[in-house]
Amino acid sequence: MLVSTRGRYALRIILELSSRPQGEYIPLIELSKDQGISLKYAEAIVSFLVKAKLLEGRRGKSGGYRLIKAPKDYTVGEILKLTEESLAPVACLNCVPNNCPKATVCKTLPMWKKLNSLIQDYLFSVTIEDLNNNPVDESELDI
Repeated sequence: MLVSTRGRYALRIILELSSRPQGEYIPLIELSKDQGISLKYAEAIVSFLVKAKLLEGRRGKSGGYRLIKAPKDYTVGEILKLTEESLAPVACLNCVPNNCPKATVCKTLPMWKKLNSLIQDYLFSVTIEDLNNNPVDESELDI
């Protein structure tokens, strides 16, 4: 699984909004600048998040974007599942039932299923609030 810039930027925008006073609308240009995302790309991402009912937008002088739910109610999994085509590590797990012609004899399929389960379980267990409460450990930046 490779997370696209769209998925990473959607997370960053939601994190930025979650760090602001709850209920406050933040102008798109401010979000774009603070996150180092081009205004055009930020606009496409927030539009997508508004349509998915993860954000609320308001036009006008005091307009902008805000979260609809509390940060504890957003999971990384829901945001990435929305922005990515798939979170599965291999394509054959995208179909239910699995329509791979080798599925019944594939010796690696159980491993891929387990990895997929670990990914899903982990990403859906991490909330935006968790990310806000975990300081960056600089020793992990060399990974």
